[in-house]
Amino acid sequence: MTLRIDHAVTSGTFSLDGQTFDVDNNAWVVGDDSECVVLDAPHDVAAIRELVGDRTVRAVLCTHAHDDHVRKAPELADAVGAPIHLHPDDRVLWDMTHPDREPDRELADGEVIEVGGGELRVLHTPGHAPGAVCFHAPGLGVVFTGDTLFAGGPGATGRSYSDFGVITGSIRDRLLPLPPETEVRPGHGESTTIGEVRGQFDEWVARGH
Repeated sequence: MTLRIDHAVTSGTFSLDGQTFDVDNNAWVVGDDSECVVLDAPHDVAAIRELVGDRTVRAVLCTHAHDDHVRKAPELADAVGAPIHLHPDDRVLWDMTHPDREPDRELADGEVIEVGGGELRVLHTPGHAPGAVCFHAPGLGVVFTGDTLFAGGPGATGRSYSDFGVITGSIRDRLLPLPPETEVRPGHGESTTIGEVRGQFDEWVARGH
């Protein structure tokens, strides 16, 4: 069976540092006709379960632990019987939203997650959040970047536990070396490619936070 990507846009809020904003999040599901993984759990469990269908969910994989990406993770994980995977450096953010529920497993840099005959490789890309990760699917020519990298630049670094120098270093060292045709599928907004990012990166760094 063929590995594929299913996608929906969900709407809700993001809260941190005493402020709340309306946001639209991408929900990504990667798998074949029999099994899949869910990348983040934003806002709407029903919409994500519609993408999943009757497939077995092997894991709910968190790109990072800001509340708009993980608020529904326990509810989704319980509904589909799947473990929640999170990089341990993001527990400080996770615990703000779910103080009474621990993630089930820790993500590690370089880890390979197998699903549907394909692979997702974990790339630790701190900066937007200390435990932010991206998931590279070489067989699909795609990298799922969460809030580390968008079509318009790096993820925001103006809030707690974020750092502009760290995020640009993560993009330079972990993402720009990927093949230029690699599609960037972010946590919000439109997709881009690594080649397009390379052409804009120096301008982003010069522009600063």
